[in-house]
Amino acid sequence: MIGGQSKPSAVLIGVLVLLLAGAVWWRYSRTVDTTTEAANPAPKAEISGAPPQQQRQPYVENKEIVPGIEVLLSQQKGLLAGKRCGLITNTSAVTRQGVLSMDALFADKDVNLVALFAPEHGLRQEYQTSRVRDTRDPQKKIPVHSLYGKTLKPSSEQLQNIDVLIFDIQDVGMRFYTYIWTLSLAMEAAAEEEIEFVVLDRPNPLGGLVVEGPVLAERFSSFVGRYPIPTRHGMTVAELALLFNDQFMPKPVHLHVVKMRGWTRDMWFDNTDFPWRKPSPGIYTLNTAIAYGATCFFEGTNVSEGRGTDTPFELVGAPWIDGKLLAQKLNALDLPGVEFEAAEFRPKWSKHKGAKCEGVFLHVVARAKYRCVLTGTAMLCEIHRQWRQHLRWTQGNFIDLLAGTDELRKSVTARVPSFDILASWEQPTEQFKRLRSRYLLYPERTNQYQEGAG
Repeated sequence: MIGGQSKPSAVLIGVLVLLLAGAVWWRYSRTVDTTTEAANPAPKAEISGAPPQQQRQPYVENKEIVPGIEVLLSQQKGLLAGKRCGLITNTSAVTRQGVLSMDALFADKDVNLVALFAPEHGLRQEYQTSRVRDTRDPQKKIPVHSLYGKTLKPSSEQLQNIDVLIFDIQDVGMRFYTYIWTLSLAMEAAAEEEIEFVVLDRPNPLGGLVVEGPVLAERFSSFVGRYPIPTRHGMTVAELALLFNDQFMPKPVHLHVVKMRGWTRDMWFDNTDFPWRKPSPGIYTLNTAIAYGATCFFEGTNVSEGRGTDTPFELVGAPWIDGKLLAQKLNALDLPGVEFEAAEFRPKWSKHKGAKCEGVFLHVVARAKYRCVLTGTAMLCEIHRQWRQHLRWTQGNFIDLLAGTDELRKSVTARVPSFDILASWEQPTEQFKRLRSRYLLYPERTNQYQEGAG
């Protein structure tokens, strides 16, 4: 007797428990997200960090969020085994402990890192605006090839002794940020040389839910936008790599993407425990990155976007603007998620160096509602409406390259309301969102992480 029951009864109960557990296991194993799989076949690439043939998992509560670099070193080093590796990176790419990815890879005895590649601003962000020079890392004693100098694309000579090219840089989620175009050109070069390409994924700092702005028109292709994607794309760099490889590359590359673990699309950067390292010299903080999506358009005008101050991209202005009037007019528009405060500043360098400027400071008060492209468009429209005799587009209409179209400039000049301008872009943006859905690697999740985020 065990616990007052005979042996046959205990055996029968054990069998029933096993049958019930098996049924529960079978039912759970069938529960996968099939919302988009049937209509959208999986990307043609190898995705690390998820089981084969089941990339879209049901959401499981997981407070630990792990960047691609750590997933690679803890689980996926086989991708690099016996291969000579080149790394495209800068000081924005770190582990959760703040170790630079380049240092973590170089220190690993199983990784043979033979070359580094520097994007715009340089490997250690030592270049503010000038071209980046080829150099040599003094500690690692390996070459550092510039991808923002004589060439924007790795050359055959630079790739001659490399078997796999790795990309690990923190992006900011906007089409006119050049790192994703360095990614695209490096993928093209790797495809031409028939070497493998590995993308180590990182969060989109703005989250992965919102898509807005015009889809780039082909005739406005440049290094601030090569392919037809919207201004705010709502994708991670690994997702973009999958999209580029499948849709736009002249010749697909042998691509591996190493997913993050635990990230969901409603997370902004500060919903992770990753240390913030500025991705470029002007993007000091996450707040800078959030404002940048609205104010970068002013790089195509004679209005200061705040360069040369302690808060670049969080304020705009010029000597001929009345800051109080501009703040009043913009606040009257009741733009979602943002408020404007009159500001005065003197840039230490860049536009209007040393001159007293007035303008506005952006306060994003509800991130989930904030629409950066709408905000930037409204700011352009209002400044043109009030001071059109002073507002100038910079030489060559750089604004058209930033916008990916000349419709923004022409609509602002024609005094079309900002909401109407955004509405004119909705159809191609919706078409892109349908295409984009085929390449998304992470679940949306509910607004758990945005409550009270402000």
